Amino acid sequence: MINVLYSGNNKVFDGVLTTTLSILKRTNTTEPFHFYILTMDLSEYDARWKPIDDNQVNFLDKIVKTYNKQNTTTKIDVTELYKKEFLNSPNNDAYCSPYTLLRLFIDLLDNIPDKILYLDIDIMFNRDITLLYNTDIEGFEYAACQDHYGKYFINPRYINAGMLLFNIKECKKTGLLDKARQKIKQRKWMFADQDALWHSTSKNKILKQMFNDQKFLHKHTVVRHFSKRLFWLPFPHTANIKQWHIDKVHKVFKYHQFDDILNEYSYYKKLFDTNGGLNEIK
Repeated sequence: MINVLYSGNNKVFDGVLTTTLSILKRTNTTEPFHFYILTMDLSEYDARWKPIDDNQVNFLDKIVKTYNKQNTTTKIDVTELYKKEFLNSPNNDAYCSPYTLLRLFIDLLDNIPDKILYLDIDIMFNRDITLLYNTDIEGFEYAACQDHYGKYFINPRYINAGMLLFNIKECKKTGLLDKARQKIKQRKWMFADQDALWHSTSKNKILKQMFNDQKFLHKHTVVRHFSKRLFWLPFPHTANIKQWHIDKVHKVFKYHQFDDILNEYSYYKKLFDTNGGLNEIK
């Protein structure tokens, strides 16, 4: 079983769908996938903080089963856990959203397997996921790549937390995630959980940039991470172009390598938006 973890509210559907399709369409394996989605309902505090909808999860589950009937999608609600641990923390208004903090709970969840790949939802696989997932992480808490900008401005080993291949047994042994949770409660961090995780790490494995390329797409790139990036022309500015912004992916990045994935995404998105789509997927 290949275990993949996402986290987010009811606005992550486009990202989870595109990322998942990229995994399924770029991977040649008979091994089934289990996709986990961490979510929570904090809409009483902010209208934007609603959990991913069950209809969205069921729709995703039907799609992944068209590739392999043994593929599974599981939603895990951690609302009460978040309220107990982080509701009044100085990082409650994290730079992205409080949903980025949910991955710090995975050692407390009984149904999380010992090896699991956490992915931000602005990621596309350009090559087979097993090139990453089969990495030996015995004795390491997790494997990750350097942060494209942080390796220059913070520390050469500073990691980007958009892709984390976790060894849960080792995390429990060292107390990595518990230490990170304590740091989240104690002070405000610029990059919230990413900083707390990095500063709590005892031993991680740094992978080649091709497993989390945050700026370029090469033939050897396994993971293209569509994170916010700096553009120099026509003047220095940042842009946050995601893979589901199809026109911008074509016009700005000049990428067409993902067109087969994005065409399938567009088909399913229209199907879901029109009538829920569940009865249309065989």
